[in-house]
Amino acid sequence: MLDVPAVANALRACTQCGRCLPSCPTYRVHGTEGDSPRGRVWLMRGLWGESGDPAAIGVAPADIERHLAECLDCRACEVVCPSEVPVGTLVAASKELMRAGRRRPLVETLALAALRRVLLRPRWLALAAHTAYWARPIGRAALRLAPTSVWAKRLAESMDLAPRWKPSSRELPRVVPASGVKRGKVALFTGCVMRAAFAETNAATARVLARNGFEVHVPPQQRCCGALLEHNGDVDGARRLARQNIAVFEVMRTDATVVNAAGCGAFLKAYAGLFRDDPDWSVRAARLAASVRDAAEHLANVGLNARPGRLDLTVAYQDPCHLLNVQRIRSQPRALLRSIEGLRCLTLNDEQCCGSAGTYNLTHPETARELGSRKAAAVTRTSPDVLVTANPGCHLQIEAALRRGGSDIRVMHLMDVLDSAYRAEHAVRAVN
Repeated sequence: MLDVPAVANALRACTQCGRCLPSCPTYRVHGTEGDSPRGRVWLMRGLWGESGDPAAIGVAPADIERHLAECLDCRACEVVCPSEVPVGTLVAASKELMRAGRRRPLVETLALAALRRVLLRPRWLALAAHTAYWARPIGRAALRLAPTSVWAKRLAESMDLAPRWKPSSRELPRVVPASGVKRGKVALFTGCVMRAAFAETNAATARVLARNGFEVHVPPQQRCCGALLEHNGDVDGARRLARQNIAVFEVMRTDATVVNAAGCGAFLKAYAGLFRDDPDWSVRAARLAASVRDAAEHLANVGLNARPGRLDLTVAYQDPCHLLNVQRIRSQPRALLRSIEGLRCLTLNDEQCCGSAGTYNLTHPETARELGSRKAAAVTRTSPDVLVTANPGCHLQIEAALRRGGSDIRVMHLMDVLDSAYRAEHAVRAVN
């Protein structure tokens, strides 16, 4: 249940100082007050005031909902806010409030139902990833046949985000034994998009953890974290998925639950808030949330006990928003990259959201495309051999933007880079 007084109090904490404006990606693109954190807070006050009537501020409910939907949930505004206003939480609560009071359009209802069904069935999501890979040429062909068609353009842009590699159907074993002296036991959260399109990265993550002395457990019953449903207003659906994950992971009795997708990690760590008012699940949710560690966070905190091999590469690291702004993880990925001999790490002078943001690049393609192009331009200016990131959405979004701009810079997950270094070390030992 929504806590109206708590939300109203949090909204009043905003002093409308405007320090958030330069950090907000949608404000930088659109330049409108309603698409800034400060403007959204003002609009939300009309929803949560004593009257609860948006008309009190002279703005139609549809316009409020449109401005809230433009929010990427990147949380960059929260990092710079002197009053520590939890804008992301407030926007999510306001979306839930507004959608509870209206009937969804048929198209939106069907799309959400399809998303829910796919996320509940990993094999369906894997099939969708394979289909998207093979269907990429269809989008380009449709645009050539109907270059002025809005639908052809939308199809081509959507297909452009599909993986550029054939997705693997590989399933990890339930247990990956530790190499050498066992240092601990961890559970690996494999996610939905990661499992469908980045199965090899999941395998690389398990190998890196095992190489550093951790016995890795991969429960096959785990489900999508629920973030994609929550971002699209289906909070109840997100809670259903969360309950399944809590039930699966709480019996594992591991030292940590390791996640290699920034968005999933941020949402799993927020499970306690998701069940704050549920006496049957609040303690269980908080226990799982407290165990969650990003893969880079876990490895950097415990330290590598196996030195990676040499990689003669120049890389730049891109901070996923939900790793940098929500989980506040900045130094750990860079420390792991610095541990690789021969690797040169350049500074990417751009911390703005790339425009992926879950399903945002599908629901708001124009804004997402502009943000992706800006990020790609920053990467191109830096000119690394490889752009390293730690979130599947960022990976696909930035790769698509780089290719549109004619760049051949590769994009790799941090765990894939580390795994490559360990494989290089193994090859050297085998030769010697």
